[in-house]
Amino acid sequence: MTTRREARERALGLCYEAEQRLVPAERLLGEQPVRPDPYAVEILEGVDGRREEIDAVLRKYSEHWALERMPVIDRAVLRIAVYELVSRPDIPTAVIISEAVELAKQYSTKDSGRFVNGMLARIAEDVRGETASGNVDEPGAS
Repeated sequence: MTTRREARERALGLCYEAEQRLVPAERLLGEQPVRPDPYAVEILEGVDGRREEIDAVLRKYSEHWALERMPVIDRAVLRIAVYELVSRPDIPTAVIISEAVELAKQYSTKDSGRFVNGMLARIAEDVRGETASGNVDEPGAS
């Protein structure tokens, strides 16, 4: 069994491949010689199945950046993280953001980590009502 970190890394590769080849998750999974870890499959299928909703969230927060102009890896990392923020309340916000930033730093441009962190911090506040540190904002708090 793989760790969630490894599953996210595998899901990133699969999401990237699906987008580049313009194939749905189901077809891509059927072409794999070995079925990926269940969590990697959940992420890929979740991102594929909720693509329009996820992309709408990304467009809302990507000031001065068209989604299509983002580096492909950044876009895939952000889609995975937004999927987790929306669909996996059992995973702490800080963990989701931290993992996404690490993937962006490892696989994308030198500025990607900072870009991904900024986007996800704002998205998490809206989607979960939490700051990047995972603290729930109290009503009336300044």
